[in-house]
Amino acid sequence: MTGAAVQRALRALLPRRLAVASGRCPAPLESVLPPAPCALAPPWTASSVRTLQLCSALCAGHNKWSKVKHIKGPKDEARGRMFMKFGMMIKIAVKDGGSNPDLNINLAHILEQCRNKNMPKASIEAAIKSVEKAKPVSQHTFEARGPGGCLLLIEVLTDNNSRSNQEIKRLLNKNGGTLSDGVRHNFTRKGVVATAAKTISTERALELAIEAGAEDVKETEDEEEQPLLQFICDMVDLNKVRASLEKQGMQIMSSGLEFVPSTLSPLDQDQLHAASTLIEALNDCPDVIRVWDNIQADS
Repeated sequence: MTGAAVQRALRALLPRRLAVASGRCPAPLESVLPPAPCALAPPWTASSVRTLQLCSALCAGHNKWSKVKHIKGPKDEARGRMFMKFGMMIKIAVKDGGSNPDLNINLAHILEQCRNKNMPKASIEAAIKSVEKAKPVSQHTFEARGPGGCLLLIEVLTDNNSRSNQEIKRLLNKNGGTLSDGVRHNFTRKGVVATAAKTISTERALELAIEAGAEDVKETEDEEEQPLLQFICDMVDLNKVRASLEKQGMQIMSSGLEFVPSTLSPLDQDQLHAASTLIEALNDCPDVIRVWDNIQADS
């Protein structure tokens, strides 16, 4: 049997496996493809078959924050904060790899996100040019625990370390969180390609992930509650996975490197509300770039 035939045979198992995994339960990650060939299979099959895992977030079917009934502030204000964060991310990317997106892939990915969110071109150019004139800044990552024991990574860009430290501690203390060493070990830096979900079935999403060489696929939502699919892969495979998905006709919304949790913290409704309040307060802090979490909403 050829390698391609093996892949086709394995893909035929997807609907049956998925039927077991699609129940709404906080089950651990389940492998959709077998992790290793049987003992009688030829040795070359070990390298031709990739293990694809079904993220538990896919079982839930929606963004965890969709369970939080919270009235957001004025859209213009939220939009301004989002553009401010993008400006900070641009400055970091330019500082690390230069201002030419053709030579700085991280900057290219960020600029793509800015365009997808309709950030004005003038604001993008101003953020790039401001790096040379800006005060010296440093980037830090705070490790913290929030309501229900959830884990948080708080990325900060600041020109005043003392001010940022005090403000992060104040926001954590006020909203049921605390600094905690060792949280970083629960997160792994991964490549993530987000695509518009449209009417793609879960089975088709899994097939696309296999074909693209992704490790996981997760269903989520963007800020406007539009369905998204996130294809998660090794950092070095990011461009390859993106190119494969584009070839299959998928609409790419964003791609880049993100912190992906290895274990999830299930939260009930009250804990989810408290965690949402804390994360929103942290995101409102001018020095905070982004907050990563390992939250899973209880079904």
